[in-house]
Amino acid sequence: MGEFGSERPVDAVRLWSGGLATAVVAALVVLVGTLVIRGVLGIPVLAPEEAGDLGDSGTVAYALMAAAAALLATGLLHVLLLAAPRPRAFFGWMIGLITAVAAVTPFLQGAELASQIATAVVNLVAGVAIATLLSGVAGTAVVRSGRRSRPVLRHEGLLPDVDRSDYRGDTRRL
Repeated sequence: MGEFGSERPVDAVRLWSGGLATAVVAALVVLVGTLVIRGVLGIPVLAPEEAGDLGDSGTVAYALMAAAAALLATGLLHVLLLAAPRPRAFFGWMIGLITAVAAVTPFLQGAELASQIATAVVNLVAGVAIATLLSGVAGTAVVRSGRRSRPVLRHEGLLPDVDRSDYRGDTRRL
């Protein structure tokens, strides 16, 4: 084994730019979800009814928390990509379980059932968005070499490099 992380180099710029884009999507999921729940369905979630269709500062804090969760998930994914044996599998399980906790948590609060369900749905959609988007980003952030590694003996210079053009199936060399 080589030094830490050398087996799977990660394109950090691609990973973190995807994580930033995912954070924006997560925040927008909360804002659109709040708009639909409050404006279309008329369920007072995250703020009193008088606060309007987008709620109040609680909605902004909720959206910022969703963005922060996406950035934390990106950090977790980065560590897993560098060190874990099956990083995408572990990431999927971790984010899935965290999303389940976020979807169940509203039912532990003292609010109307409709508000609890609405908040759980927003949390679930935001968690699914984070999980799927970052999983896709992970597939593009691992740097893969264009060629497979050569056999050890050739790599060490013990065998000569031979080009495939030297082997033609239809001709014989003597």
